[in-house]
Amino acid sequence: MLRPSLRQPEQMRHVSLETGVNKWAEGSCLIKVGGTQVLCTASVDFNQPLWKRIQNKTGGWVTAEYSMLPRANSTRKTRESMMKDNRSAEISRLVGRALRSVVDMEKLGRHTITVDCDVIQADGGTRCASVTGGFVAMALAVRWMMEHGRIHENPIRDFVAAVSAGLWNGQLIVDLDYEEDCVAELDSNFVVSGSGDFIEIQATGEQHPFRGGEFNLLMTLASNACKKLIDLQKQVLE
Repeated sequence: MLRPSLRQPEQMRHVSLETGVNKWAEGSCLIKVGGTQVLCTASVDFNQPLWKRIQNKTGGWVTAEYSMLPRANSTRKTRESMMKDNRSAEISRLVGRALRSVVDMEKLGRHTITVDCDVIQADGGTRCASVTGGFVAMALAVRWMMEHGRIHENPIRDFVAAVSAGLWNGQLIVDLDYEEDCVAELDSNFVVSGSGDFIEIQATGEQHPFRGGEFNLLMTLASNACKKLIDLQKQVLE
């Protein structure tokens, strides 16, 4: 069965990464994945987070905050409800973990990089887009730090990107849009490094348990898709 977007099972939506979209942030990237659009900004603080200072820890820190604008979806969400959104808190932690996994905190020095991921428009895969675009914003912020003499060695060890994959109408597919995600039998998200290693996997059998063989095939689909995303990251960061 053809997907609603007429894509092939292994075909991602069109992806674009536009850098330098915020004049104030040390690093910024607007990522568009089909109908999903996320503005990612990376801000540099010349201090460690308070908890590191209290514990007398060395090195820096990378953290992330994720949110959706009130009309990112078909129905407006009030700003008050957005402040109490547990889903946003969970995704913030996911993005932060993904970005920290490829950063040497000692080389980052006593600095904190905060990556804000604000969803302008949602059409599925917003957390994955946040990881992919957030990495570009973070890399640009690190470049800014090196150019301004704040650090002298690049603390980023590898690239990182993320993509969704799932089982839809009995078919294994990658990069689910909203229409597919709503009815998927299996919904998963994969965070993958530039070396091809898996950093984090989230998977749920939405309608019934899934088999290991299916999941192995999804891992291959996701790995191939993330490789393409990382190639795009490399192009925009050249």
